[in-house]
Amino acid sequence: MRYIVDWHIHSKYSRACSSALELPVIDEWCARKGIDVVATGDWTHPAWFAHIKEHLEEKRQGIYQLKRGGKREFMLVQEVSQIYSKGGKSRRVHNLIFSPSIETCEKVIKALKHRGFNLQADGRPILGIDSEDLYKLLKEIDEKIIVIPSHAWTPWYAIFGSKSGFDSIEECFGEEMSKYIYAIETGLSSDPVMNWRVSSLDNVVLISNSDAHSPRNLGREATVFEFEKPPTYDAFVRVLREKDARRLKYTIEFYPEEGKYFLDGCGECKFSCDPSESRRLHGRCPTCEKRLTLGVRHRIDELADREVTEILEAKIPYKSIVPLAEIIAEVVGVKSVQSKKVESEYFHLTNTLADEFTLLLDTPLMEIRQASTYPKLAQAIEQMRTGNVMIHEGYDGIFGSVKTLGI
Repeated sequence: MRYIVDWHIHSKYSRACSSALELPVIDEWCARKGIDVVATGDWTHPAWFAHIKEHLEEKRQGIYQLKRGGKREFMLVQEVSQIYSKGGKSRRVHNLIFSPSIETCEKVIKALKHRGFNLQADGRPILGIDSEDLYKLLKEIDEKIIVIPSHAWTPWYAIFGSKSGFDSIEECFGEEMSKYIYAIETGLSSDPVMNWRVSSLDNVVLISNSDAHSPRNLGREATVFEFEKPPTYDAFVRVLREKDARRLKYTIEFYPEEGKYFLDGCGECKFSCDPSESRRLHGRCPTCEKRLTLGVRHRIDELADREVTEILEAKIPYKSIVPLAEIIAEVVGVKSVQSKKVESEYFHLTNTLADEFTLLLDTPLMEIRQASTYPKLAQAIEQMRTGNVMIHEGYDGIFGSVKTLGI
């Protein structure tokens, strides 16, 4: 049985997130998107944790569901922001914490409060603690807890980020704790092929999640598993730990060029360039002369030590998608994915034909053609499936765009 999983989302208590992000709404949107298992997000926040305990009940070990009418399943996963000094540099790293139970969450919350961390200010709290020390603390609380680095290459807040990151997992987590890093999250601005160029990452699994700040962005990226029976928390962790390609089938990827940190650039001056050009410019914007934000492509180039063709057949595959609302907006000829025409067609298709992932990946084109209000939508989805798209790259906080051809 296929399980599409999104382990990185936020609640309405995280900064710059939609007020609609409540568990019943998330559950409804996951059903519409085709997500089977989703993170709760933000369980260290007192109000959100109360919301979790009010609405969720354990269905299997570490797997939760709404008490009343749940359509999808939840896991206790949240992101934390860590700002600290290590190796003579200021570090800013985001990590995902996976908890096996409500009881373990309570113990973690108690331990973080005891150390004086403010858990009320943001659903994604800022913790002034080294990643290695945090992981040691968490393992002392419950050995089943795991940590996965979030959006590993994002410039500002990531394990490998150009602004404040590290050059290896071991440098960040130390020899003792790095052996417990079973996976990294590639983030919207990188895909598996880019990561495969870094041989040190052969020791971990590459996973993808949405980092959704609104219900509509759930499932921008996801990870696909296959189990013979409904999985538990332990079953998911085992697959990651053992890099079990029989169970971890593929990831669903945002085109990395569409990510807002793909190229080097200066958002203020609307200037972007590839790494070779930014090196020629000595890392300075040619207009304002401020330092360019070095993108994910640049950072991977710095750490890459091989060509992808050396190991291509040994890797877990992936599929690239364009979100359905973006495709509809292009076909309709509007800029906003929240326009009434786009919303009407999106809800029509996901109500009457299939969920979004099924539509994008599996539904026969003839069925889409027959169901859609717009004759060219099936053509656009076909172009997406074959990778025949036009791309404008993102940079320095500005999202790029991916367009289907022939529209």
